[in-house]
Amino acid sequence: MSVIPVKKFRVLVVDDSAFMRKVLETIFNADTQLQVVGHAKDGREAVALAESLKPDVITMDINMPHVDGLQATSEIMTTNPRPIVVVSSESRDGAASTLRALELGAIEFVAKPSSGIDLDMQSVREELLRKVRMAAKVRVVRTASRVPAKPVGSASTRARPQISNPPPMPTSGLDQRFPVVVVAASTGGPATVMRLAPGFTADFPAAVILVQHMPAAFTSQYTVQLAEFTTIRVKEAAPNESLRPGTLYVCPGGQHLRVTPTGRMQLDATSGRINGYLPNIDATMESVASYAGAMSIGAILTGMGNDGAAGSLAIKRAGGFMLAQDEATSVIFGMPSEAIKTGSVDEVLSIDDLYPAIERRVVAITRNSPVGAR
Repeated sequence: MSVIPVKKFRVLVVDDSAFMRKVLETIFNADTQLQVVGHAKDGREAVALAESLKPDVITMDINMPHVDGLQATSEIMTTNPRPIVVVSSESRDGAASTLRALELGAIEFVAKPSSGIDLDMQSVREELLRKVRMAAKVRVVRTASRVPAKPVGSASTRARPQISNPPPMPTSGLDQRFPVVVVAASTGGPATVMRLAPGFTADFPAAVILVQHMPAAFTSQYTVQLAEFTTIRVKEAAPNESLRPGTLYVCPGGQHLRVTPTGRMQLDATSGRINGYLPNIDATMESVASYAGAMSIGAILTGMGNDGAAGSLAIKRAGGFMLAQDEATSVIFGMPSEAIKTGSVDEVLSIDDLYPAIERRVVAITRNSPVGAR
């Protein structure tokens, strides 16, 4: 009886180090689903081979001679889109460049261990294989672009529901309630959130918590870069900090974030992964549902897995409002799809329609129950 050969995903490896190219080739070719079909030592070669080989997925280094990984990512995603997984340093500069590559359309990233030697690369082998396999299945249909923050008073701002001159921004507490928005994202999230963020303004009468599946080494730099896209105050959440309207809090990588009954943020770095996720979106959303009740709003964006599904149910059962990104604009429709299956999602919208829906809900809440009222 003849054996039908298993179709393997074709991988192009891009790295300026011949040693690293060999290490990555060995890791991928040992996997039953992957096969390396080409190597590039700089971005110029990467662009040419992406066109001629038409790989299913590309692993991209950032710091390379002639044409770096950012330039190559931009060119490939503009002229010949292919799923790209960035494999680069987790240093501060490496984190900034990796996040920029994600803005340009890269699907995922894997942080190289500090030494980058073969033994250390084996420590991220499973993560690397999982993300490359996943990226190879993504059908890239458009490119991502860097969208600057909309200036206050722009035409799009003037056309919104009126939230100017909101009531004074109170500190949180049992006697002073205000809407709390949880934005949740995973794979494809950084670029997606950067399309959502410009809508939020400094006088936004709600607190916003962003939970993005991301390692600890990246979230501080992500917070800095995210602040460039929006006029709302953006900061990493701090232990025991009180929630305030007009602020977007980024959950620090490697920690779970929960809101206490008195409206303070509790960070947990000792529990490890919850249901496979760190940070865990469900934990944040369930605590927000308990604290804010009908004033809680959740938005599930692109991502793989089911984190956020249980949290969506908690918000809905508390009388809150749930949104999910649609399949057409999601890089990976896993998380939104799982939330939708629970029956808790009120609206399924494109990424460009999500902020207006959040704002409409916040406006409705604040009109019915002014910010700071008991």
